[in-house]
This record gives sequence, structure tokens and C-alpha cells, in this order.
Amino acid sequence: MTDKIQKSLDVLSEKEKEAVKNLLIKIKTGRLLGVDLKKLKGREDIYRARKGKIRIIYRTSAKGIYLLAIERRSENTYLST
Repeated sequence: MTDKIQKSLDVLSEKEKEAVKNLLIKIKTGRLLGVDLKKLKGREDIYRARKGKIRIIYRTSAKGIYLLAIERRSENTYLST
């Protein structure tokens, strides 16, 4: 796990961490029914999953899924991707 992702997880509450864990399991297993998921504009391989104020930004490729960010929603959430 990258330092950026770990730092993002460290500031979350236990309830938020549990929501992130459940969301990541759904993304990994492909069980996306009920997940608020959108493809980011202008990108074919980057997606945003949302649960409340938490955003998970990830990229898909033939090799797998790569986490780019786990953050609380703010005006800067989508600028770093």
C-alpha cells in the first residue's frame, strides 16, 4: 500500500474505514450492484466510487485495479488524478 493511501486511511474513523473496506471488496469482486460508481470525464480507465463523503479513485487495466486515492470529498478531491 502506498504512503498516500495509508495516510488517507489513517485519518478516517473506524466506521469510514469499514465502508472503504466493503467498497474495495465490491470493486475487487466485480459486485458493483448498488455501488455509486462513475467514470471520470475525459478518462476511459479511471473511476470514482462514492460512499457518503468518502471517495475512492481507481484505475483499471488488463493487469488489475490500482488505487489512486481514498479521500473525503472536497474541492480538491479530483484535481490530483
